[in-house]
Amino acid sequence: MLRARRSAFTLIELLVVIAIIAILIGLLLPAVQKVREAAARMSCSNNLKQMMLAAHNYHDAYQTLPPGRNTNSISTHAFLLPYIEQDNVYRLVDFSVSWNHSNNTAARAVPIKTFICPSDPVSQVPAGWAGNNYRTNQGSGLLHGQPSNTPGDPNYGMPAPNGPFVPNLTMRLTDITDGTSNTAGMSEHLKGDFSNAIASPTDTFQPGTYPATPDEAVAQCAAIDPTNLTYQRVSDVGAPWLQGYHSTSNYFHVSGPNTRSCMFPPGRIATTATSKHTGGVMVALCDGSVRFVRDSIPLLAWRALGSKDGGEIVTE
Repeated sequence: MLRARRSAFTLIELLVVIAIIAILIGLLLPAVQKVREAAARMSCSNNLKQMMLAAHNYHDAYQTLPPGRNTNSISTHAFLLPYIEQDNVYRLVDFSVSWNHSNNTAARAVPIKTFICPSDPVSQVPAGWAGNNYRTNQGSGLLHGQPSNTPGDPNYGMPAPNGPFVPNLTMRLTDITDGTSNTAGMSEHLKGDFSNAIASPTDTFQPGTYPATPDEAVAQCAAIDPTNLTYQRVSDVGAPWLQGYHSTSNYFHVSGPNTRSCMFPPGRIATTATSKHTGGVMVALCDGSVRFVRDSIPLLAWRALGSKDGGEIVTE
């Protein structure tokens, strides 16, 4: 009597199938990652567009853009809350006291989805703080505020900030004489590690120098060893969104995109726009459009994009 022969995989056939599956997975994963990043980048672009359009709606209501921060260091973001459907959070903010006052405890802790870029791998921030990935443009100069009027002050005679969002001042759209389509309004910055015991590219470093020009700031910032913890200054980067500060809600067009951020106290700053998008950062122009700006943009063009009234010509 003949028995039916049972078919089965040989070991070699099994290994071949496993190898083919591994190759297919290897080919598929990069494609999945690219799709995921494309979706994250689109979400980031939409967030920036919402925020810049909110600034326009604020301008319609008050005839000015919101300040880069108010005298109590409350951020631009707080002023925009009613225009991004966050009126309940807006009502929690006490603009008459400092951002870290107990009156603002509840507001500081409320996460706002519009303020978060999904490409940023950092999702955890200190308890009681809510994070932020988007910054308002203070311009291509070094000062974090207005120059001093007192002779002998280290910042006496320095150029005033030339961006559309300046601390303690409000600008009109008509003040942007370079044109709203030629001037950056907002960009992005990765959140920090929140520890001065750790050296991370997202930190704001202090070289211990005092540059007189943006070019000097770029050179002196690039010259330090970022792994040397003596250069650590601010690791609380990107939180809380309520704080109006150069490491939480403002950025500068001193150094190019995705370069190192440095501070040179008192008052001279070179924090940058950074992201996890491949090769560049998202920038919301003052006309409400959003563009992807590559890291390779010439520094002079990047600075021209940062100033509202420098008379420069910015091309695509």
